[in-house]
Amino acid sequence: MGGYDAQVRALSDAEVLLELATEADDEGVAGEAAAQVDAVRKALDDIEFKRMLSGELDGGGAIVQITSGAGGVDASDWAQMLMRMLIRYAERKGWKVEVLDEAPAEEAGIKQATFTVAGDYAYGLMKAENGVHRLVRVSPFDANGRRQTSFAAVTVTPDIDDDIEVDINEVDLKIDTYRAGGAGGQHVNKTDSAVRITHMPTGIVVQCQNERSQHSNKAKAMKLLRARIYDYELAKREAKAAEDAKARLKIEWGSQIRSYVLFPYQQVNDHRTELKTSDVDGVLDGDLDDLIRTHLLQAANSKS
Repeated sequence: MGGYDAQVRALSDAEVLLELATEADDEGVAGEAAAQVDAVRKALDDIEFKRMLSGELDGGGAIVQITSGAGGVDASDWAQMLMRMLIRYAERKGWKVEVLDEAPAEEAGIKQATFTVAGDYAYGLMKAENGVHRLVRVSPFDANGRRQTSFAAVTVTPDIDDDIEVDINEVDLKIDTYRAGGAGGQHVNKTDSAVRITHMPTGIVVQCQNERSQHSNKAKAMKLLRARIYDYELAKREAKAAEDAKARLKIEWGSQIRSYVLFPYQQVNDHRTELKTSDVDGVLDGDLDDLIRTHLLQAANSKS
């Protein structure tokens, strides 16, 4: 707590400066005291941030997977909206995003997508988005304009370094190749370059179709698999893997971490912290700082 004690002393010094400034009616000293208070505030924010993100892999990159759930075409459209929201959040942070796989749904939106985020504390912050997200709105796909509730799940795992050992036996892998999908036209890949890998013991499935060659897609898919298996083993060691994993995969009523209501009123409600905001447009455009920080701070406090 040396850092915290140092800030308490600095704040006390600023108080003394302020008293001197008031007595002498000296604006220059008053400005110096105000600057010192600002410095203390920033330092305390930094201490709090490091306490929230003290996990072994929090400082590194993230792998984000989005899967549409209950709600039909509205759910696949919602999954695509969520993907845009999270990519916008990453871009606001100045992080690098690479889309590895995107499976379009038949009518609109996506069935599933996977992308990586590279940047300082990307995993530590984005892991707050792990879970089921619920959307309530008037469906743009319903001719009668009825209200529709849709669900999509976000899974965030750490993008682990190559020097972290993960034991994967080749015999346990089922590797399929298929033709990469896309919007059509001259750039659609005409060969079976996309790769899907299934890890038979755990049932974990990863795929990549973003690269031109099958070799590159397989290398990226193996990187995803290493990260997913590492995360699975970590969760198992923390005695929360099996039942929690099953619960997370039920992308439907009662399992959501956050609700986004566009009709009959506008509100985003994080059910873990009960933090609410009416700025739905801002949140969907990636303004997630308050929601993420509040959840991570609450989680850090519950551990201490």
